[in-house]
Amino acid sequence: MPRSDPPFEIHLHGEVLLRAETQFEQIQEALKPIWKYAGARSLADGASSSYEDEPGIRFDAPSHMLQICWTVGGDDDFRQTLDEMCMNLNELADTGAAIEVSFYDTEFDDEDGEEDLDAESRDDFLMLFVGPNPAAIMQVQRDLLVQDLVALMERHFDGSELSGVVAEVDKLFTQRFDALVSSLEIGKPRRGPGGGHGGSGHGGGRKPRHLH
Repeated sequence: MPRSDPPFEIHLHGEVLLRAETQFEQIQEALKPIWKYAGARSLADGASSSYEDEPGIRFDAPSHMLQICWTVGGDDDFRQTLDEMCMNLNELADTGAAIEVSFYDTEFDDEDGEEDLDAESRDDFLMLFVGPNPAAIMQVQRDLLVQDLVALMERHFDGSELSGVVAEVDKLFTQRFDALVSSLEIGKPRRGPGGGHGGSGHGGGRKPRHLH
């Protein structure tokens, strides 16, 4: 339902490559948690952003790309909505993808030109990941981490010197993935001659409002 004077402006930004056979009705259902939160009756009704200069929620059928640049007013309860949306998109995603989510504290905005030096913004920034399987999600997480690390370290080192750093990042993600696979294997029933089942016991100031 519509919310009056919401404490946050919540901005979602990202692109998700969907499976080629995905239909609009499936996308509408997958995104239902967020457009329903905005008080809309359908995706078409809720696809527009609070800001006219943002494209909102779009589906480019020829490229099978879901494009999101969308702002809605809301509260902390929107986080549960995000969890539901990501679970739904996992079922439709063709590859791993990242979605940026920014919570801007509207109550912190100084409309009267007076600054409260003791006040602290409740701004928050999240990176959400969706994908058809854990490996696809971890690949996106790895790529973003490598990109950030290289950009930071290239201030001090030549890019050719950073192969060892990238290799260590790859090693960490390989260990995480192997641990995940191992935990899933442990949870599976064992098949054998007896047919038995086995088992085993944000800081540094406010971010710009829209990062496009």
